[in-house]
Amino acid sequence: MAAMPQAEHVTAGYTVRLLGGFELRRGDRTIAASPSAQRLLAYVATRRAMVNRAAAARALWPDYPDPRPAANLRSALWRLRREHGGGPMMSTAHGLELRRDTVVDLQTVHARTAALSSAPDTSWDLDLAVLRQDVLPDWADEWLLPTREWFRQIRLHALETLCTRHCRCGRFDAALEAGLAAVDCEPLRESAHRAIVRVHLAEGNPAEALRQYELYRRLAGSELGLRPSQQFRALIAHLLGRPMDVQAT
Repeated sequence: MAAMPQAEHVTAGYTVRLLGGFELRRGDRTIAASPSAQRLLAYVATRRAMVNRAAAARALWPDYPDPRPAANLRSALWRLRREHGGGPMMSTAHGLELRRDTVVDLQTVHARTAALSSAPDTSWDLDLAVLRQDVLPDWADEWLLPTREWFRQIRLHALETLCTRHCRCGRFDAALEAGLAAVDCEPLRESAHRAIVRVHLAEGNPAEALRQYELYRRLAGSELGLRPSQQFRALIAHLLGRPMDVQAT
């Protein structure tokens, strides 16, 4: 048992954290990296294939004329090699990619959310605290925008799925936690509000269900000029003693 930590330290690969902020680790040790090296590692980590060097340079330094972006890229790679022996980065004539044993938290969470639909009810491996986090929230780089939206959609669907499955299993507190996390992430997402209403109804709390419905109705009306969908109105119609087409005003 005592030899295990030493063996792990010797063979440990790199971990790149992108959710909530950037961090580079090897085993249990945090590794300092220059800002340019951080951005380069993050750019490559958000791609799931080899990255073209010229494309990476243009994306990371879009405001500089040629040949400055390429020079900046070479400088960032040189610093990684000098300070960390290259770290998790592999640079070839064909492009840039991370070493095979590098763990990227964003991809790990994606794999777990993808497996959620087929996982047994007792074997979910998702941390709500992780799903609440944004991709590098303090960075303003434009190349991050598609990745942020991609992950936003992934986590919203995962949170709604967790809400539904917890509810089906009678774990109403966990279901509400997941549903409310989805609403916190996107307050105007009707499907997240519907999931919460279903939990309240399953738990036998019609007043809570109506309160959640009214919250969404007012929010959608004031922010978007929309009324709840027929599907949502039908969900709570029986509580108001009205037919399916519940009035939204």
